[in-house]
Amino acid sequence: MKEAIAAAQARSLDLIEIVPTADPPVCKIMDFGKYKYELAKKEKLQKKHQHVTLVKEIRFHPNTDTHDFDFKVRHARAFIEEGHKVKATVVFKGREITYQDQGRELLDRFTAQLEDIAKIDAAAKMEGRQMIAYYVADKSKKKTGESSKQPSESK
Repeated sequence: MKEAIAAAQARSLDLIEIVPTADPPVCKIMDFGKYKYELAKKEKLQKKHQHVTLVKEIRFHPNTDTHDFDFKVRHARAFIEEGHKVKATVVFKGREITYQDQGRELLDRFTAQLEDIAKIDAAAKMEGRQMIAYYVADKSKKKTGESSKQPSESK
């Protein structure tokens, strides 16, 4: 052990104990400051390339018009293509709560519009005065869509 410490000091490096329980203990001679710096650099790079999935909410009412519906579908498509989850909410105000069937029909239409790029993460259900459904990008459908686009681009 003293020989290892002397060798590390001669090279002006640190002696780092890797496995203290082994007999004899396993040690390594290295610059510990440089090691810590490289470790921090790797962690920073991993965080930089990490994608955070957000939940984007699209809100409807049971009597949402077709133009507004189409506009919100386009936004939902953009969110899903970016890799986010989409929370579709139908909000019932006052006496609108009696039209839950219209809300479910609206969410069914929404699901049909997104079925080529998304799948249902959580089916439509009532929570208080809101009917909520969650959608997430469908990886298998996205890959088949990309492969069908490639031949048309090469022409």
